[in-house]
Amino acid sequence: MTKIEFISLEDLLEMKANDQKYTLVEVLSEEDYRNGHIPGAINIPSDKLEALAENRLKKTDTIVVYCANYACQASTKAAQILKRMGYRKTFDFKAGKRGWIHGGLELEKS
Repeated sequence: MTKIEFISLEDLLEMKANDQKYTLVEVLSEEDYRNGHIPGAINIPSDKLEALAENRLKKTDTIVVYCANYACQASTKAAQILKRMGYRKTFDFKAGKRGWIHGGLELEKS
């Protein structure tokens, strides 16, 4: 089984504050993404991840995936898929959108 590494809201904010390069990926549906996502995130729905990852992500990038909240399993499954595909620096922001909002942070809409 592939080891999944979780990161906290503080870890994500630290990466952002230090201008660390990473790609933030929301793995929920396109509609969920349009209704509000973490600023700077791109959308690759989990059911399209294997088909779209190689065109949208580099295997050398640091990738942070997230979904709705702790109960949502989509980000963990996405992290497992990406790791199996060779994306070694993949992390799961397990708190997801709900954790972002509970941290007092805003979502953006597109």
